[in-house]
Amino acid sequence: MYSRGFPVLWASVTISSLGDGMRFVALPLLAVGLTGDARLIALVALAGQLPSLLLALPAGAWADRLDRRRILFWADAARTLVVGALAVAVAAGTAWIGWLVLAALLLGTGEILYSAGWSGMVPTLVPPAERARANSRLQASALIADTLLGTPLGAVLFGLAAALPLAVDTLSFAVAAALVLLLRGDFHPGRAADATGRAPLGSQVAEALRWLRGRPVLFRLCLAGGVSGAVSSGLIAVLVLYTSRAQHLGPTGFALLVAAFAVGGLLGSALTPRLLHRWGVRTTMVAGVLGSATCALLVALAPASEIAALGVAAYGLTEFAWAIGGVTLRQAQIPSRLLGRVSMAYQLVFSAAGATGAALAGVLAHQWGPRAPYFAGAALLLAVPLLLPGTRREAAGWALVSG
Repeated sequence: MYSRGFPVLWASVTISSLGDGMRFVALPLLAVGLTGDARLIALVALAGQLPSLLLALPAGAWADRLDRRRILFWADAARTLVVGALAVAVAAGTAWIGWLVLAALLLGTGEILYSAGWSGMVPTLVPPAERARANSRLQASALIADTLLGTPLGAVLFGLAAALPLAVDTLSFAVAAALVLLLRGDFHPGRAADATGRAPLGSQVAEALRWLRGRPVLFRLCLAGGVSGAVSSGLIAVLVLYTSRAQHLGPTGFALLVAAFAVGGLLGSALTPRLLHRWGVRTTMVAGVLGSATCALLVALAPASEIAALGVAAYGLTEFAWAIGGVTLRQAQIPSRLLGRVSMAYQLVFSAAGATGAALAGVLAHQWGPRAPYFAGAALLLAVPLLLPGTRREAAGWALVSG
């Protein structure tokens, strides 16, 4: 049984995701309209990842000493102001590529703070036996609102006025922040964190990193997630170029390819709890990443937009199997007092790799065309299972039980 607070959190995430989908399609379309340089377009995606390199670990330490609900509220409130300011600049005709980079940078800062607070919310609201299902439902709702509704609607609104999807995103962040205030309960990490909170920030971070290094499964899964994140971020960063230059589609076509990813992700979100129960975490995640490699290769080779859409949809299915398995395992294995810091260590690796992946994908697309990043991504993903431990001695590290 979920607590009464979970539906409120669920609604907040869903509403925020609707605006995110509109912004997701608006920013690259704005970037393409302002410059034809693939490197500058990829820089917009790169800017959104950079705050994680500087703030991930400190944000995790703050989340392990402060009320996580308040962190969520202030992160969404700040993002309301940033997106609102960008909407005004676009409406006034004063936006340029530098504005998009700056907005992505600030929104990335809000996102990393939100992620730090978010890392402990589901374990607080949902018992262990229900967490895979809860994570699946959150992912599915976010996909529906973000990609199936927000992205196509964002493309339509962008066609009417470039500032409209950003204006709606401003409203969504404001409503999501207000909903977070309705949550009732204690979202402080606990009494053990009170003593931890008196320790210097650096020693708090070091404690979490030592704990993670001593868990082979979680540590190597963190490294594997970095490789997977580099590929995903890179492919997303150049998807708008792939759509226009490889498949010769316009803004609506780009939105439909993103929607295809969401359709696959919805199926992956629905299937993953059953797969985790039947196969276990390791087998599910290995199958997911190998499937992602196959799908990236299919997109790279796709001779027509229909084949590309099929590959993108299948990539969504396999990507979400990997993601849901990973987050559910972390919630089961990491103690609450360390959850913020260890989760943000994952986020740091993921974001550092993602920033590198986005930059390299832009260079590959610029030098060898928009299909090149997909060939390179497929090759990297095939190597990921080699990073995952699978001996009997490490079996407990893959269990969905508190450790």
